[in-house]
Amino acid sequence: MNMDFDAVYYEPDALNYKLGLALQSKYADLPWIQIESHNRIPEMTAAPNQDFPKLKNHLIIGTRKTHRYVPNHKVSDWLVPYTSSGCKAMCLYCYLVCNYNKCAYLRLFVNREQMLDKLLKKDSEASAPQTFEIGSNSDLVLENMITDNLLYSIERFSREGRGKLTFPTKFDMVNPLLNLDHKGKTIFRMSVNPQEIIQRIELGTSPLRARIHALNDMAEAGYPVGLLIAPVILLPDWKRLYGELLDQLADELSVKVKQSGFIEIILMTYSFVQNAINTEAFPNGTQLLDRETMTGRGRGKYSYRNDIREEVESFLRERLSQKLKTMPILYIS
Repeated sequence: MNMDFDAVYYEPDALNYKLGLALQSKYADLPWIQIESHNRIPEMTAAPNQDFPKLKNHLIIGTRKTHRYVPNHKVSDWLVPYTSSGCKAMCLYCYLVCNYNKCAYLRLFVNREQMLDKLLKKDSEASAPQTFEIGSNSDLVLENMITDNLLYSIERFSREGRGKLTFPTKFDMVNPLLNLDHKGKTIFRMSVNPQEIIQRIELGTSPLRARIHALNDMAEAGYPVGLLIAPVILLPDWKRLYGELLDQLADELSVKVKQSGFIEIILMTYSFVQNAINTEAFPNGTQLLDRETMTGRGRGKYSYRNDIREEVESFLRERLSQKLKTMPILYIS
């Protein structure tokens, strides 16, 4: 993954934090452009959609001011705003584009101590240990290559937390995590898709084989693990693609993953905003909006029709029962 940037946009207050100063030193050779707020950068908001890939080369540094936890009842109890939002990769379906439009570039928040303090307080005050999804706004394995925030979070939570942290990733750079004293309190989830979809649609992410290898390594290091088949994208030959994916997973996942891991499945949701940006930024990209199989879901969003979803669920459940029957399917959504 290319982690080069062409400029840093920063809130002045970010330099009052240890991580902010470390990033200033790390990227001292880049232009540093002062901004009032990471949420308001007028020249980026005004940029045309076709500049979306260029905007992804900017790094934005600030502090996270909002810390609203959202209840969640899948793998975690809470979705937690954490140390980053946006991403440097360019998955054509990225739901963050729905929230940030073309400004879904990587934003780093340097007040990690404050954020983890709040999370630990929430955990300690709950009647039972809680699980916190800290990776819903960004890919923390990618972010960790810049900040080491996962090292800080996993190690500190292992000492002070009662419950668990969890995050998904599409990247394989897990070596820094393998020797941490995590005490089994961090659930690692690897997102997978057929390699053809990764190459055409999940631009800038790790190859499938590398993701599988990373998942095996994390399981071997004692982390609880999950496999996230998401988003399921119904290209015309989707049955072949996902059938081959499950064959490869059955062949290459380790015994430990198969015996202890779980599976989540999420079908793609797409939006008018994503389609508008992709049409201009990636004119030769794969068309994801299929009006024959998709239906409006309100607020400019599209999802697969119910009868199509039922067909997909039946296909995947049948194949998984044959190929990965020891791994429970937590949900299909």
